[in-house]
Amino acid sequence: QKFVKEIIETIILGLLLFLALQFSLQNFRVEGSSMSPTLEGGQHVVVNKLIYTNLPNWSLFRNIPYIENGTNNRIYLFRSPNRGDIVVFKPPFDNKRDFVKRIIGIPGDTVAILNGNIFINEKPQEESYIQKSSNGNMLPQKVPNGSYFVLGDNRPSSNDSRKWGLLPGENIIGISWFSYWPIKQLDILRVFQ
Repeated sequence: QKFVKEIIETIILGLLLFLALQFSLQNFRVEGSSMSPTLEGGQHVVVNKLIYTNLPNWSLFRNIPYIENGTNNRIYLFRSPNRGDIVVFKPPFDNKRDFVKRIIGIPGDTVAILNGNIFINEKPQEESYIQKSSNGNMLPQKVPNGSYFVLGDNRPSSNDSRKWGLLPGENIIGISWFSYWPIKQLDILRVFQ
């Protein structure tokens, strides 16, 4: 009877761990070259889905330390998405696929592109991760609450906010945490600003 009890406890513990991991982490396979050289096609990353978790908009949560009050009346358990985060998301035009891009503009920012150079709030941005820039232009665009402006690191071959507009915050699945496959590309990606 004791043996059966221990087996049942082990199975329950295993199921709880499995559910916790499913809720907080997801693996993602990069397709295409839009994030090159940061992420290459075929590379696998672990996505942290917990970092941007939204809490109900109750006054109880607004008084707890380390809880961030975000835009659009969102309360984040850990933090809101930041500029530079590499995020996995459902694009607004196709909820069957996941994309990976870098957040360039956050709510309140005004984003412009002049000869391929990014300007945030009229200030040019240093983008050391870019190897191939484009020569394109984009008139200044203000990012409203609850939305983000995302771009691929390989600007000439990226399907991103320049083509389909702003990314709704609720479409973000999580932040790319680290690359684990192939082994030679094992790397911790930038998570904290």
